[in-house]
Amino acid sequence: MREIITIVLVIIGALIGAGFASGQEIYSFFYCYGKNGILGICVTSILMGILIYKVLKIVVYYKIEDYNDFLENLIKNKKATKAINIILNILLLVTFYIMIAGFGAYFEQEIGINRILGSLVLSVLCFIVFITSVEGVIKVSKYLVPILITFILIIGIMNITTLDLGNIEIIKVKKWWLLSAITYSSYNMILIIPMLISIKKHIKEEKNIKYISILSGLIMLILSIIVYTLLIKSDVDIQNLEMPSVYVIRKFFTSFRKIYAFIILASIFTTAITIGTGLLQNISKNKKSYTQYVLLMCITSIPISYFGFSNLVKIIYPIFGYIGIIQIISILSKKCCKNKRI
Repeated sequence: MREIITIVLVIIGALIGAGFASGQEIYSFFYCYGKNGILGICVTSILMGILIYKVLKIVVYYKIEDYNDFLENLIKNKKATKAINIILNILLLVTFYIMIAGFGAYFEQEIGINRILGSLVLSVLCFIVFITSVEGVIKVSKYLVPILITFILIIGIMNITTLDLGNIEIIKVKKWWLLSAITYSSYNMILIIPMLISIKKHIKEEKNIKYISILSGLIMLILSIIVYTLLIKSDVDIQNLEMPSVYVIRKFFTSFRKIYAFIILASIFTTAITIGTGLLQNISKNKKSYTQYVLLMCITSIPISYFGFSNLVKIIYPIFGYIGIIQIISILSKKCCKNKRI
């Protein structure tokens, strides 16, 4: 059971980053579709659970060591495999930059401190964790993610007592909610597959893959609905806010403001280190190159903060989501073999 919980916490830590906890992802992919967005959240959670299950089965059975091996098992065309691998690395790097930008954006929006200073703080923290590789990510997720989940659940329970679902009717966009849900699942899978490959050695029994997948999907369903319902309470046009859920907490749940500040910053941190580690494991050939890439990533992340957090989420994530649909179709069509001892 400890093995299952540990791996689930790493997965959730990768998924609830700056875009999720700030409400920006939930708004862009679900809330803007009105009540259909709730259906979208359900579809995404189920699809994510299925995809996590399939990926882990493939990784364990075929003894996948890196993302390139994984792609070669899905796509036999070497040119296509190489192209997709390059796209993945770019997405992971951009997502890491988005986390750094999100950390800086929070500092600027809520504290009034220049976003570059906030970005610098996270960059240094990531550097410290990266030098410990995967084990460092697991340790951080083990302690931080349960706290994040607990706090989000508490805020969700407090919010549900004053919820008015009628407010969702003001949203004008109704179509394409299903495509948006699939796209959200798609880009998230691109992000976490390298991480799922890197934690393969921590799966001692293959039967646990089923429980890991179910629990991950269920937790994402609950947390996503909680963030969605927070956005309903907004009394302003939240599409112009960098971090809409932060605005709602500050306006309607002032006693939780400091707690949610911790949720935002810790969520960004856990995603940044998980995504960053996945990228480093994928591109590094040896210990020397690993250290060099760590330095390069952390240093170059600072100036990227100038581009703005919400702009990066709204533009970059959907693009990679559409590209990743090809990958999830390949994953779902891949036949899973019978269980075997690891």
